[in-house]
Amino acid sequence: MATSKRFHDAGAALADLVADGQTLAVGGFGLCGIPEALIAALRDAGVKDLTVISNNAGVDGFGLGQLLETRQIRKMISSYVGENKEFERQYLGGELELEFNPQGTLAERLRAGGAGIPAFFTRTGYGTVVAEGKETRQFDDGHWYVLETALKADVALIKAWRADEAGNLVFRKTARNFNPACAMAGRVCVAEVEELVPTGTIDPDHVHLPGIYVDRIVLNPNPEKRIEQRTVRQENK
Repeated sequence: MATSKRFHDAGAALADLVADGQTLAVGGFGLCGIPEALIAALRDAGVKDLTVISNNAGVDGFGLGQLLETRQIRKMISSYVGENKEFERQYLGGELELEFNPQGTLAERLRAGGAGIPAFFTRTGYGTVVAEGKETRQFDDGHWYVLETALKADVALIKAWRADEAGNLVFRKTARNFNPACAMAGRVCVAEVEELVPTGTIDPDHVHLPGIYVDRIVLNPNPEKRIEQRTVRQENK
């Protein structure tokens, strides 16, 4: 290690962390802000029977979709999964467990896990299949609420734009998405970053996630950053 938190590569950062049967929280939204190198290293590690908390499962052949192809994921705790046909095939075939969440509920469950809040009530999902088997309660405002439990993970894999050597992170634009919440919900957090600067370089007012939540850092200066659905305007002639 060059610093107390930096590891030479993604494989080294995960070597003594990941194991069969673990629960992982993985940042990203679609293919935006996903830890590409860490996901590939997780695939190469060969661990299996994983439960993965992530907004979705990437796309076929990329992102978490790679781990579906190698059958390393046993269960997904997700929100939007419509871009992955292998996910659909495995789920409908009974090969993959799915705990489905409204997107805001998923974000709040992760936030609660990081904040030490065991559960919370939300109106979202009441009267739908989302509420089946869960406690519901009517409060003084007259509305019914669903009890949702917090989410915690053994390991969090996240992606940031810039880090300093203390692990303070800056996310770039919409790549911020689920990454901070996943980081805080993980017992151990590994951050993949595009830039690594000396401690003190980042203005404290510009830090999006304090380094106390980040245990390991992997530098990946040239991620592929695929685009799920490229849409462009017609050229004006």
